[in-house]
Formats: sequence, C-alpha cells, structure tokens
Amino acid sequence: MATTIPISEIVLAGPRGFCAGVERAIEIVELALLACGPPVYVRREIVHNRHVVESLRQKGAVFVEELTEVPDDATVIFSAHGIAPSVRDDARARGLRVIDATCPLVTKVHLEAVRYAREGYSIVLIGHADHDEVIGTLGEAPDRIIVIDGVEAVETLDVPDPDKIAYLTQTTLSVDDTRDVIDALRRRYPKIVGPSRDDICYATQNRQAAVKTVATDVDVLLVIGAANSSNANRLVEVARSRGTRAYLITDVRDVRPEWLAGSTRVGVTAGASTPEVLVTETVDALRALGAQRVREVHVVEEDVRFALPPELERIAHERGAALPDRERDATRAG
Repeated sequence: MATTIPISEIVLAGPRGFCAGVERAIEIVELALLACGPPVYVRREIVHNRHVVESLRQKGAVFVEELTEVPDDATVIFSAHGIAPSVRDDARARGLRVIDATCPLVTKVHLEAVRYAREGYSIVLIGHADHDEVIGTLGEAPDRIIVIDGVEAVETLDVPDPDKIAYLTQTTLSVDDTRDVIDALRRRYPKIVGPSRDDICYATQNRQAAVKTVATDVDVLLVIGAANSSNANRLVEVARSRGTRAYLITDVRDVRPEWLAGSTRVGVTAGASTPEVLVTETVDALRALGAQRVREVHVVEEDVRFALPPELERIAHERGAALPDRERDATRAG
C-alpha cells in the first residue's frame, strides 16, 4: 500500500469493533472447547468474520453449514445470528448436546415474532431475506411473516387484515433507512404496531452514530469488516450518505492506493464482528505512509455484557470441567 501524498491524520471512530453479542458468542465457543475438548461443532459462522472463524477453527472448532454434517453424540453451537425452531428440533431429535450462542437482542426479536403470531397479527419483518438472522426469525412463524427490505416494498404489501399488522426489524440495519420504512408502513397502515423499543441493536446504532460524526471530518473512511457482515456494510452506506468516500475492507491488504491519493485525513472504523487487531494493523500501515497523528472520536461509551447460556455450565458440570469465573449479569449502557 502506497500513496503519493502523505496522510497527516488518522481519525478512529468509536465505538467500533466487537459488540457484547459477538464477544459472548466467541467466549461460548472457547469455553465449550475448554469444557468438552475439541472438536466442537458450530453451525454456520459463529459471527460474520473470517479472521474470527479461522482463529476458532485453529483451536478445534469445526464449522458446518447444516446439522447433517455433525456426528451423533457431538456438541453443537448455534451462531449468534439465531436459528429457526426447526433446527433446534432437529438437534433435539438427534440427541445432540446443544449450546445456543444466539445474541440476546436477536432472541428478543424472535420472542416478539412468536407473540405477534399468537395474537393473530400479520408480521412485516424489515431486513435482508438471505441473512442468517432473518432466516432464523422467519422460521418462528413462516405463515405469518413477510420480509421486506425497503420503502418500495411497502406499496406492494398484501395482508389479510390491514388493522391487524405488526412490524419487526433485523438488528443490524441502517437506522435511517429503517426509520423511513417504518414511517412508510405507518402511513399505509395507521393501526400497525411494533416493539416498544427499536429492534436495531445498541451496537449497530452506536457505530452508525460514530460514523456520522467522523464522516464529515475525513476525506475517506475505511470500514473493516466481512463482505457478508450486515452491520459493516451499513457503516459504508452511512458514510456515503454523508458524501464521504467509504470502502469496506476485510483487512489492510484490501486497501488500494488510489483510494487514499489526495487524502490528508483518513477515517477508520470496524463492524461489530471485527477484532481490534485488524484496526491496529490498518493504523500501523497508515502511519507508515506518514500519518503524524491518530485521533479518537468517541460518541458514547459502551458497558454491555450478556450472561452465558445456562446449558454451557450444565454441559461443563456433566463433563467434570470447571469454567473460569465470570460476571454473569448483563448490564446495559449507551
């Protein structure tokens, strides 16, 4: 990576990187390996980041697409994105030892879907139909959920009873775009109901707010995250909506010199599944191009931790393994 004009400043957006749900999911895999010994099987990517997946694979985790790839009498972990009930039923029928690493904020959306379905609502789920999180939520009530991904789709909706309709959202969407969709739904269906609090998770909202603040202060923004990471892609979109050039990179090797040409201030942030080491590597590379200063722009402090699933401790106890002490009460801030 090289550029013809030295960079004078690197601006780091904060918060960035791992959220509480991602930290919990990674910790679950590591503790399961400690309690059960390898191999431990994980259905789908535990989080959407190749570097995280490879690190866990080296420790003994085996990643599979479906439960049919998991041997009998094995331990299997469900990813942070959540699963359809049918997957859990299949695992139970086979007698697999199951540890659910679904993010609690995703579980909240699942429970909302179940409640609305039981009350007879048609449910509009705002999200990307091919994303693991949406696939899992859809599985809770497939005959009652309609997935849409934008304002345009609102006009073509067809529900049995316009007075009995609810909405839910994927947790990693653009805050602004989702607000536009909800507003369109409310205009068309004045009696529509929704969750008491926004389903978009605190970490997604905070990282987007940080990008909005940084975007107007830099010439270009580098967003570190996987191509299949919804929240990382949304950070790129948020920056571009502010008129700032922004690029998604998996790591520093993806940076193209022409992106930086003519830039004196370069912003850096990371999606919620991205380890901080990738940020450090990117900053070091930019320093080598002549950057004299690194400035942090922090919009909010996060102090969030989620409890581990009880089945992890139970499995460890059954196998005579002791898990490290850990504060298990979840706290929320920001």
